[in-house]
Amino acid sequence: MKFLLVTQYFYPENFKCNDIAFELQRRGHEVTVITGIPNYPDGKYFKGYGLCNRRKEIINGVKVERSILVSRGGGGGIRLALNYLSFALFASIRAMRLALTKRYDAILVHEVSPITVGIPAVIAKKIQKIPLHFWVLDLWPESLTAAGGVTNRKILSFFEKITKWIYKNSTTLLIGSKGYRKSINEKGDFNQKIIYFPNWVENQLKSNNSDQFSIPEFPSGFNIVIAGNMGDAQDLPNVMEAAKILKGENLNFIFVGDGRKREFVEQFSKENDLKNQIFCLGRFPLEAMPTIFNEADILFMALKDQPIFSMTVPSRLQAYMSSGKPIVAMINGEGADLIKEANCGWSVEAENPKALADLLLTLSKEKTDILKEKGRNGQRFSEENFNFKRCMDNLEKIIDN
Repeated sequence: MKFLLVTQYFYPENFKCNDIAFELQRRGHEVTVITGIPNYPDGKYFKGYGLCNRRKEIINGVKVERSILVSRGGGGGIRLALNYLSFALFASIRAMRLALTKRYDAILVHEVSPITVGIPAVIAKKIQKIPLHFWVLDLWPESLTAAGGVTNRKILSFFEKITKWIYKNSTTLLIGSKGYRKSINEKGDFNQKIIYFPNWVENQLKSNNSDQFSIPEFPSGFNIVIAGNMGDAQDLPNVMEAAKILKGENLNFIFVGDGRKREFVEQFSKENDLKNQIFCLGRFPLEAMPTIFNEADILFMALKDQPIFSMTVPSRLQAYMSSGKPIVAMINGEGADLIKEANCGWSVEAENPKALADLLLTLSKEKTDILKEKGRNGQRFSEENFNFKRCMDNLEKIIDN
């Protein structure tokens, strides 16, 4: 089959759509990608790319067409809005041109945010009258309020109308989290279109390449590793409150990653004399994570107490499960339910630092065989439910129907 994949982010940016495109191509399909000039997460064009450089290329057999967009800069305010809207505009022009000159069998959309990535896909669909499979990995306009702090009713209404239009014109709505079904159905009668299609765990997270990476030596004590983005959604103020409660205990909070809240974490640590318990290691390649996870006693994550986050299963939770390590989370909803279903760890309600501190202190004194059993449960559940090959087999079946 010939596929047109529409995504604002593509290789060398690190997103799941890379796996889809390369695997479909490997399986004998022909894949063309409409994407933007790579600039995530640093906010500036990657070296070697630009308005006049590498706008067309072939990567692992996949044809890549890069549309003009405004780089995201610091990732906030007007600059981010221009990033989203510029891609929607120029990718729509490119989608129209390709739809009028080429022929495809189906369109795939990878929507991690923004929802406007669906606009060029719908244009191509209407021209060619072919199926459009829209992978919903972020809910709009809810994300504008939860992550962006947008409260203007006119703006929210505008994006809700766009969302409904895209959902209406999609053949299937693939959802990365079961909790998304309720939100989508509130926007229209879309239930028959919805198919559960979860994220998978990257192969890089299943192999230990300890000899290839220089990993800082972990401190002695009970090590709690928090990996991934350090942003507003991760509720780091309450995580730090828990660390403050545990001051003087032999528990260490080790952050692996980066983001706009890293400065807050480091400043909080300094102000509350937690430098011997709070460690920010910075960003590491995905391939290094198995080695880092292996040094952890507990893998931890948190999300704010907001409706959109209670409907979401974060991809880092699935990555954690594959590691064979026990998980602790301060979250509500789907994520907490998944931990319970897999019996791979423990959770406390969102934004409850006292409950988190009490749980972590208890676990630090727990027998290691109990912790190991939870880790094994998660690894087994991950292989059964988030295996890449099985997910791709399922995608081909969905597209064939």
